[in-house]
This record gives sequence, C-alpha cells and structure tokens, in this order.
Amino acid sequence: MRIAVVSILLAVSAAVTGVVVVSFDLFRPHRDTAELLIGTALLWLLFAAALIALRGVRGRAVGVLVLAGSLLIGGAAMAGPPNTSTDSARYAWDGVVQNAGISPYAYVPADERLDELRPTWLYPAPTEVDGALVCTGERIATVQRESGEPLCSALNRTTVPTIYPPAAEIYFAAVRAVAGADAAYWPLQLTGLLLSLGITGMLLVGMRRRGIDQRHAALWAWCPLVATEGITNSHVDLLGVAFTLAAVFWVSSGKRVRGGIMLGVAIGVKLIPVIAAPAMLKRQGWKVVVAAVATFALLYVPYVLSTGIAVLGYLPGYLSEEGYEDGSRFALVSLIAPGGAGIVLVAVLLAGLAAFTIWKTDPERPWLGQLVMIGGTLLILSPRYPWYALLLLPFVALSGRWEWLAIPLALTLRLLVPSLTVTRVSLAVALLVIVVVSVRRAGPGALGRGRAALARIGSRDPDRHRPAEN
Repeated sequence: MRIAVVSILLAVSAAVTGVVVVSFDLFRPHRDTAELLIGTALLWLLFAAALIALRGVRGRAVGVLVLAGSLLIGGAAMAGPPNTSTDSARYAWDGVVQNAGISPYAYVPADERLDELRPTWLYPAPTEVDGALVCTGERIATVQRESGEPLCSALNRTTVPTIYPPAAEIYFAAVRAVAGADAAYWPLQLTGLLLSLGITGMLLVGMRRRGIDQRHAALWAWCPLVATEGITNSHVDLLGVAFTLAAVFWVSSGKRVRGGIMLGVAIGVKLIPVIAAPAMLKRQGWKVVVAAVATFALLYVPYVLSTGIAVLGYLPGYLSEEGYEDGSRFALVSLIAPGGAGIVLVAVLLAGLAAFTIWKTDPERPWLGQLVMIGGTLLILSPRYPWYALLLLPFVALSGRWEWLAIPLALTLRLLVPSLTVTRVSLAVALLVIVVVSVRRAGPGALGRGRAALARIGSRDPDRHRPAEN
C-alpha cells in the first residue's frame, strides 16, 4: 500500500509537470505568472507528500522508487520547450558555432559573418507586416543590425559574447555534434534528463556505501527544481552538479587529486561550484586546490590560444548587469548595508562562512559543511535565478536537512514574482525556517549550550599559554 501511494503521487506529479510545461510560460505578452505560481505550488506540495509517504517504504523498493520517480517526472519535463529561460538557445548556438570550427568567444551571435550557420529554429526569418519586416513568435527577440535588416533571434543577449567557461562549451559542442544544428530544444533536455538520472544513481550508490538512508536521495530526484530548471530549461548547472558530486565522493574517500580534477571541471562548467570547495580543504586541501586550478587552466588553453583575452566573454558585463558591482543585488544584505558597504559586508560574510566551513567540516563527511557554505552563499548573494540552487540539492539529500529546500523555493518565487519586497520576505522566511528547524534538530538546550560555548571562548585568558616572565 505504501509503495502504491508513493507511485500514485509520483504519477500525479509527472502529469502536473507535463501540463505546466506545455501550457504556461513567461514569454507571452502577459506572463503566465499566476498559473505558474499555482502549478509550482502544487508540484512542491506533491513533492512533500511523496517524501512523507516514502518514509514508510523499506528495502530495495526505495532505490527503485527513487529512480523511477526521477525518470517519470524528468521525462514529463521534456513535454514542451523551455518555459522560464532562453539560456538553452545560447547553449545550442555556441555548440553550432564550435562545430563549424569557430571559437564561441570570437564573435557575438548577431555578427553577420556567422549568417551561414544560422538554423531557422534559432533565427526565424522576419515576416512582412504593413510593409515592414518584423519578428514574431514566443522566445523571439528583434535585433537591429548595421545593415538595417532585423535579426530574429531565440537567444538572449544576442549582441554580447558568450559568458560560459570552457567545460560548458565543450559540452555544448558535444551535444550538437551528435544531434545536429537543426534539432531544437530536446537534445539538451534529454542530456539534462540523463544527467539528473546519473546524479540520482551517484547519490544512491554513495549513500549505500556510507550508511546514509537512501530515501534522502528523493530530495534530489523528485525535486520540482530539477525537473523544471534542470530538464525543461536545460540549465548547464546540472553538469556542474554532477562533477561537484563526483569531487565530493572522491575527496571524502581520501582521493584528493582525483577529487580536485573533478572540482576543476565543475568550475569549468560554471564558476559557481567554487563555493563547494571550502568543505573539501580541511585535510591536505592543497592537493585539491592544485589539481582543481591545473584542470581549470588546462580547459581554457585551447580557447585562449584561439581567442586570447576574449575568453572572459560577457562575465564582467554580466556581473554589472546583475547588480553585483554596486551591491544592489543583495536582497537581505542591502537592508543593513546598501551600496558599496554591502559589497564589503558580503565579502566579510563569505570569507567568515568559508573559514567556519573549513574549521568545522568533517573531511570524511563534508556534505553538511557544503550545505551550509552553498546555502549561506545563496542567502547572502540572493541571485535572481533559482537554477543556481541546483548545486545545493545533492547536499540537502546527503545531509537529510530538508529545511534547506526553503532556499530554492524562495528563489523560484523571486523568478516568478520579480519584486524586491517579495524576495526579501521569502528569503527571510527561508532563513527563519532553516534556523528554527536546525535548533530543533540540535535538541533541548541547544541555545543554552551555544551561549555557554561562546562565553567560554570569550572568557579565555589570552596570556595563559605564555611563558612566565623572570
């Protein structure tokens, strides 16, 4: 009966995922905000119900259900094109360009020298309306070029160079080399599904070997964020998550060089996985650092040789655009330290969080430290995009700390309702949930023990270890 209940909940979740993907998006003149909010809320409620029902399942059925749910919900997420982001269109274009023997950092997508490479699903021809050429269709933007003719593009930021690091670019090229230039969104959605299933399998195997309850793998496998942003919208973050998780398992097993190589590749996919590093540095961390830096540098070599400093792409412009240069992006921090003061405070908070993570992390079980480091960074930086929180989810699963799911849920709300007030409230609620549940986990007297520990630290005699003077 318990297995049947879980199976029914997963089937309903898959059906709702498919309906939401097919029916609603953010690209219509009037964004489907209300519908997406309702659909997202329903998916998260079904997710919670399935997790609760899974608690009554034992034995081999757990692994089967976790994998089956990952496949079922992930497959449903492929039912339609991207519905909250157009990033995968840029991934596809970068792959097409590379397979033509051109560096993705060399030209902006709108450059007329690339016209012969353009597939029609990415660059549809303009239509004539009242004697003028116009671009029509969802996800299609209009770019005015020097020739005067509009370029219709499914890409965002068509007039700036790519932002993605080399491991991501290799991935884009590999997918398009297999699928071809004319295949639309499904190749990246399929690889997203395969990556999601691979990460689920890694979690199940890693948990079994380390004596962790395998039911916690469902915190990753069935999470709505994985299906919608990892598969429907095909964010490359999934590839970074896979390499980061591999790095964690290698390092925690004492294979630090191999783990460092995996971490270097993860950072080469998207720079964000660097925040997973502090928890892997407590014991012989220099091996991890050297291996990661060397791997990251080697990935860049062929692109630097062909394009030079242009490999930085749009990264500096992106940081400015997102408000990280002037501190305006930090939703919670800006309440107490606006502007430049916020940047200083963020730097201090992140440095302190990293130091605390290195100090307190168990090197054989680093996932709790990574959960705190990654989750704390997301709360401090408060990014606009919920898919950044994909990196957090495997460590929610490994640690079993479900309360940290409040962060991706808050960031999803930020995407759908782009209001600073809503963002601040949702992130503050997420922080409150994490603190309250964490205190309850610590058991009775946790606050008293914490105050006593701080009091002991503050009352230590700084001179007691000094040799007595003659």
